[in-house]
Amino acid sequence: MSSDSLGLADTIRDDFGPFDHYVSVRVTFNNRAVVNGSDLRPSAISICPTVEVGGNDLRVLYTLVMVDLDAPSPSNPSLREHLHWLVTDIPSTTNTNFGRELVSYECPRPSAGIHRIVFALFRQLSRSMASGPERRENFNTRRFAELYNLGLPVGAAYFNCQREAGTGGRRFFA
Repeated sequence: MSSDSLGLADTIRDDFGPFDHYVSVRVTFNNRAVVNGSDLRPSAISICPTVEVGGNDLRVLYTLVMVDLDAPSPSNPSLREHLHWLVTDIPSTTNTNFGRELVSYECPRPSAGIHRIVFALFRQLSRSMASGPERRENFNTRRFAELYNLGLPVGAAYFNCQREAGTGGRRFFA
């Protein structure tokens, strides 16, 4: 397993449970691909990304959830998870343009600290729910997945985000 994959698994395991990355997820903002663990500022992610989903069976549908795991700040994530985007009914081998947007894209704009922004992809067993959640704050991806029988994530991507004038980076200790 690459260090990139290990970082991804470590980032989402606590919030989403065990993780088996078997469907590719490629996220791009303004034609710039997101590398897991990269640092992006709000100005670079202000426009809705394109998310390409792998797979090989057009009959398979996916749900994509984009959340901030550290809202409002990493030291006090009392609003975690903050839902930034929710798209359902995405056919395999396509992108989010072919899905059904239940919650419109909201650009992350952290006011304090460095936030982990995660895209989690779930395989659907049937067509999606009729509507999205009522609130963005305190969204719970794991509970949402259980409610709609989505199981565990099958693909994911993540980046770090801080305010425009923020300095520093995440510190990892071995």
